[in-house]
Amino acid sequence: MQHNPRRRSILLAGTVGLAGAAHLTSTAAAAPVTPPAPALIPKPRSLQMTGGRPFEITADTAVVVRHRAHEAARRTAEYLATWLRRATGYAVPVVTSGATPQAITLAADDETASAEGYRLDVTHGGVHLRAAEPAGLFHATQTLRQLLPAAAESATPHAGPWTISPLHIEDAPRFPWRGAMLDVARHFFTVDEVKSYIDILALYKINRLHLHLSDSQGWRLEIKSWPRLATYGGSTEVGGGPGGYFTQREYADIVRHAAERHIMVIPEIDMPAHVNAAQASYAELTCDGVAPPLYTGEKGIPNSLCIDKDLTYRFIGDVLGELADLTPGPYLHIGGDEALVTKPEDYRFFISRAQQTVHGLGKQMVGWEEVGLADIAPSTVVQFWANAAKAQGALAQGAKLVLSPSKKAYFDMKYDADTPYGHDWAGYTDVQDGYTWDPATYIPGVVENQVHGAESALWTERVATFEEVQYMTLPRLPGIAEIGWSPVDGRGWEEYRVRLATHAPRWSGLGWRYHRSVEVPWG
Repeated sequence: MQHNPRRRSILLAGTVGLAGAAHLTSTAAAAPVTPPAPALIPKPRSLQMTGGRPFEITADTAVVVRHRAHEAARRTAEYLATWLRRATGYAVPVVTSGATPQAITLAADDETASAEGYRLDVTHGGVHLRAAEPAGLFHATQTLRQLLPAAAESATPHAGPWTISPLHIEDAPRFPWRGAMLDVARHFFTVDEVKSYIDILALYKINRLHLHLSDSQGWRLEIKSWPRLATYGGSTEVGGGPGGYFTQREYADIVRHAAERHIMVIPEIDMPAHVNAAQASYAELTCDGVAPPLYTGEKGIPNSLCIDKDLTYRFIGDVLGELADLTPGPYLHIGGDEALVTKPEDYRFFISRAQQTVHGLGKQMVGWEEVGLADIAPSTVVQFWANAAKAQGALAQGAKLVLSPSKKAYFDMKYDADTPYGHDWAGYTDVQDGYTWDPATYIPGVVENQVHGAESALWTERVATFEEVQYMTLPRLPGIAEIGWSPVDGRGWEEYRVRLATHAPRWSGLGWRYHRSVEVPWG
């Protein structure tokens, strides 16, 4: 709901009578009321309403690029202009020179130290987005989106006016890693659906998309040196549906779409467990040479790659090698979780070999908390999900810690007993539960400078359609985005839930389904 001071004055006048209305009118004329701060998520580090006449996007508005990283800034400018054209119906050209009235300007800012930080100023005469790096400029555009009415998210033009109250914002993230994991292995989701997921992540300044590409129920990426992984191992999913997989060209398209929104794709190939789809595709990946049947059940099944076979390491070298060539980011996620039938000494040996492979490809290893049981390099990113001792063991080796606590950040957990999808093994996680935790204090003995960030996880054993993905993601995603971006001071549940409620029309405009939690005053 937009805050409209004039509407508020009219409503107040109706409650105090004509004399009171006249008094309110004369008072408002003498001392205009500063509009309330916008309901931004994540909450900016600093926001000041500066007063004065609002800026208005008109048929004359252009986006002006004046940033030294010209090509990257131009891509962000085109992204913004395309969005504005769709919403307003105006031409909104992108220009690099000349005096332009009512301009939105993207410029460099050497005063912003953070690569993702930005400053945003709105005056009657123009909007200025300033950042040292292109990522900061892009995040500034997402703030600008939220400053406009929710109607701006519609796929068709709406009549204005398109106004923004004058303000000054200085902003930068708390943690460098703000992620969301989407499991496409248990149930497969199309390229367009993954792109839609990326778009909602971008709106809330999430900068990592962790794709869980393989599991016992399905293999979702074409590997040219082992083609049956996708064509056979990807041919089904939980419940026996048709499954599917990404060709390498399709995967590269997802990576490119994410990169244009300054989101890094973190691909995960789970090993040494969760490998039934791979072993069903290639019998030689088992110790006895016998391929198991494809698995379409929901629960995990005990299995492991054969630790003693040289072929195992040729396999992971081939798979990770092709994946590294397709993934420009510095990380490869090897899973490493729930290796329940792998002997501890075999597990440590395997993780060591997998780590050597990752490093040999010029990448850094990411793994679930269990990899901390092996010897890992200080550059390793370790993802906590349940066991504090394992996470602490990884930290003792110098690892970077990303928190994805199952009791707080698993989006496959039901909101409550009536939720039609998902699990409850980690308990119910409604919106307040998902917001009121702090990565810097969640694990005893872990302090803020040991935390690299936070990441949600959406496992899909019981989330079968993209509409269900949307329902389980919203309204919880903005909360973990704010936990990762915003300082602890100055925000809290009671004021956050009010801000969150104003975003529902925006989601509807984007065509996203969401859960109407009773904890949020939707209005």
